[in-house]
Amino acid sequence: MRRTVVNNIVSLDGFYADESGNPTVLNMDETFDAYNLERLRSAGTVLLGRTSFEGFGGYWPAIADADEDPDNRALSPDNREISRLYNRVAKAVVSDSLTVPAGHPWAATTTVVRRDEAGAWLEQEKQRGNEDILIFGSRVMWNGLLAQGLVDELHLTVSPSALTAGQPLFLEPANLTLLEVRPFPGSSNALLRYRPAPAQS
Repeated sequence: MRRTVVNNIVSLDGFYADESGNPTVLNMDETFDAYNLERLRSAGTVLLGRTSFEGFGGYWPAIADADEDPDNRALSPDNREISRLYNRVAKAVVSDSLTVPAGHPWAATTTVVRRDEAGAWLEQEKQRGNEDILIFGSRVMWNGLLAQGLVDELHLTVSPSALTAGQPLFLEPANLTLLEVRPFPGSSNALLRYRPAPAQS
């Protein structure tokens, strides 16, 4: 059975982004890029909410073949490989209104799933193959799936930032079991890997 894995960055005090919705205030350094690449290499499907799909789809497709610029970390070998993997991996977007234009670079690899069908779709997809179903960003969408018991692991890169205000990572209370703590050499980030704890009766 495939795992559904949420992969997000979060501040020390539990925020997904600042008050304006900007997540780049968190420490998205080279180790963050490398871990995202590690997760993408193990993924057979990337599952996204509409906002994340539109943001990623406007940014990542061109990175693989962009002109060389040694001073631009966005064009690092890791990020170019992330771009290539994004361009070919199957993607699903949970949305009731999105239509992917025919000219979109990801049109041929993207399926749109209605919100009220997302749980059933995911349960079916989990039976197909063994590669991860990977969720980047998409906080509102994956919180809904977590509440339905459909998330298998949460991989949270903790940024050495305390925002004191912003968009919280979790929208409902959650009990988690710690599976791994991984420091990233040369970075102040750390990975916390969790499994949702069974609901208590």
